[in-house]
Amino acid sequence: MRGETYHDFMNAGFRRSGRIIYQPVCRNCRACLPIRVPVARFAPSKSQRRCRARNQDLIIRVSSPELTDEKWELYRVYLAARHQGEMSDDRQSLERFLYESPVRTVEFTYRDRGGRLLAVGICDLCPQSLSSVYFYYDPAESRRGLGNFGALSEIAFAAAGNIPYWYIGFWVRGCSTMEYKSSFRPNEILHPDGLWGPPP
Repeated sequence: MRGETYHDFMNAGFRRSGRIIYQPVCRNCRACLPIRVPVARFAPSKSQRRCRARNQDLIIRVSSPELTDEKWELYRVYLAARHQGEMSDDRQSLERFLYESPVRTVEFTYRDRGGRLLAVGICDLCPQSLSSVYFYYDPAESRRGLGNFGALSEIAFAAAGNIPYWYIGFWVRGCSTMEYKSSFRPNEILHPDGLWGPPP
């Protein structure tokens, strides 16, 4: 699929899981709202700047996605700590979920100075957007705030490539596990009328 085509799908409220393009449609509910950040206008908060400084020692590499044994073991550790029983820990399922993609996809890896893998981020790359698909990390390094640092790194990558928007998936007001998404500001919500604008 051409990147421009997938970007149009995201602007219509769709996302991907593996090679499947989907949109949540629940009867009498439209709580899942797509959210994105205009990259050129992004202004990190004080806590986000502290997070960035705290992780300056990490080595970031962006390349084509490849599920290695090292990444698989990191994912299993992450899953056991963060999503126990909620997601499959089958390697083929992870391959289908993240590493098979109908669009151009890149992988961010984060290593310490000793070369130890601490985190992995998967993003879909389109001319007009960088879409954050998934991020997993070593729970033993939670003090670093790796999830926030990954988001900041992705926004910086988009800025360096003159990519206008960073997409973060869906946001649900009041959902604690999604609240972090609205902390990257300014941000825009895809409203039911099909127009992007400030959160309601």
